[in-house]
Amino acid sequence: MVLTMDETTHHGYHHDKGDYLRRLRRIEGQARGLQRMVEEDKYCIDILTQVSAMTRALQSLALGLLDDHIAHCVADAVRDGGPEATAKLEEASAAIARLVRS
Repeated sequence: MVLTMDETTHHGYHHDKGDYLRRLRRIEGQARGLQRMVEEDKYCIDILTQVSAMTRALQSLALGLLDDHIAHCVADAVRDGGPEATAKLEEASAAIARLVRS
């Protein structure tokens, strides 16, 4: 039997997948709540407060995923060395740059 890459390896967030899914469901609920607030013509500042809370939740999720990526995927590639290590470091650096700009 030949195993594919997905069957033999796990992403860095694998052990925290349930937590990430719960957090994403909560963020999804926040997005639905924002939609309801707009539909119900709620006060602008109240909507903006909720947008800020949702933004912080997304940023927290992103930082957790980034931490897991560096601790597992990048660390493994660096330990193994070679061009994969350079590629993973560049990939992580680009992800950090995207998060900083957002």
